Amino acid sequence: MLFKIGRKLATSGALSSVYEIYNPPITIKILFFVIGFNFENKKNDNNLSPGKKLCNALQEMGTTFIKLGQFLSTRPDIIGENISKELEKLQDKLPPFDLTIAKNILRKEFGNENFKQIENISDSVAAASIAQVHFANINVSGQKKNVAIKILRPNIEKVFNEELDALMFLAYIVESLIKKTKRLKLVEVVQLLREITNVEMDFRFEAAAASELYENTKNDFGFNVPKIYWNQTSKNVLCLDQVDGISIREVENLKLQNIDTKKLAQNIIQHFLRHAIRDGFFHADMHQGNLFVKKDGSIVPVDFGIMGRLDKKNRKYLAEILYGFIKRDYQKVSEVHFIAGLVSKEFSKEEFAQSLRSIGEPIFGQSSKNISGGKLLAQLFENTEKFKMQTQIQLLLLQKTMVVVEGVARKLDPDTNIWNISRPILENWLKEIKDPINKASDAVSEASEVLKRLPDLPIIMDRANEVMTLMAKGKFNPNTLAYRSLREEELKLELMRNKILGGVLVLVIFVLIVFK
Repeated sequence: MLFKIGRKLATSGALSSVYEIYNPPITIKILFFVIGFNFENKKNDNNLSPGKKLCNALQEMGTTFIKLGQFLSTRPDIIGENISKELEKLQDKLPPFDLTIAKNILRKEFGNENFKQIENISDSVAAASIAQVHFANINVSGQKKNVAIKILRPNIEKVFNEELDALMFLAYIVESLIKKTKRLKLVEVVQLLREITNVEMDFRFEAAAASELYENTKNDFGFNVPKIYWNQTSKNVLCLDQVDGISIREVENLKLQNIDTKKLAQNIIQHFLRHAIRDGFFHADMHQGNLFVKKDGSIVPVDFGIMGRLDKKNRKYLAEILYGFIKRDYQKVSEVHFIAGLVSKEFSKEEFAQSLRSIGEPIFGQSSKNISGGKLLAQLFENTEKFKMQTQIQLLLLQKTMVVVEGVARKLDPDTNIWNISRPILENWLKEIKDPINKASDAVSEASEVLKRLPDLPIIMDRANEVMTLMAKGKFNPNTLAYRSLREEELKLELMRNKILGGVLVLVIFVLIVFK
């Protein structure tokens, strides 16, 4: 599979595009040549930028690489801002599979009797690389409901995971050969992509995400999450209410329906920030194609395959940073970074505050329509290498989504003032968490957890040294499932590397014996 990946990269022109962007060490070039990257090099259009060539190449290579490109577009710290912008244009669209195949999948998932309850199944109305969508009617307690049914492409999970295994091993080899790349956490990036996309390919998780978002937002006026129909939902099929609304990209149509687009622009930003900072759970794919507007101006999101989650520490960190920039209190923002342990102690708070000022002041010198919270965070993350900050992977998805949400808002109202809109949400949440009653409640909860874990103290102490060592290297929080999954992947990769090295050693010994 690694050879196949190499061949795909070479014949698509992606490799030559990468070489135009970076000049990798000779060891990497030799490695890529050995596994087939230099076979059948494809000529590139010299009129295109390297980023555009790479975007086109990934598009040709299919599902896994489209998803990889989309994910890398959230990592300007790895690929640079210009390439990141080009990769944002990757289109996740493929020709639909036949309606007969779709019906057979539904019949297999739910059985003949339940399949008969699904009527008037339409041809595909949207087809992406992982799934496609059909409209239909179902009978619920004697009532006919208009629904949208999302169906997973046949065999897509197997193909995707096989290609990701090869990419994971490739990332591991690069990190092993070039120590400087460890800061970029390439293995963690591929692992995170695997986790995100495997969730996308199990529609029970998407249904659960939609259900959680619904519970969090059911009292948020002007934001409506579609209802999930669990009896018609499985690993390969998702059934939810068909949205009766206008696409948010149809600005003129919205105005014809007397919908206040300025208010709508404000709402989309405030809802996103509220979900991220208040709930720590947000829709992470809020582009125009996934947002609809009802006649009363309510926003209806669809496609819950990519969701973001922030723990309370990172929510507070995010709110403090954004609010600090709004107030132009760079010293406060610097202190937040040091308290969170994000900046090496070899630097002073004053040095870091100065670098923050270099980011913030040019932004405040611009007109309101050019100010972007998402771009501010992107510039902040670019400071990682200079101040030896570990890349905050959990915040990258939020930063990317913030840029997209702000873009949607500006399409609705080009003069949208991001700071003025964001300020009340940030102020209210920061006041709430600093409220004495809430602080007392948190203290009681934390004390209760400590008491519960006292019997485990000897075991915890035994593990503390190993855990602190791993955390010092920038690994995930060891209490998370993501960390354990990553550790399992690293052990597999180490085993694979040892087997390969063992094979090479045997080959060398054989050659020495035969040709001595």
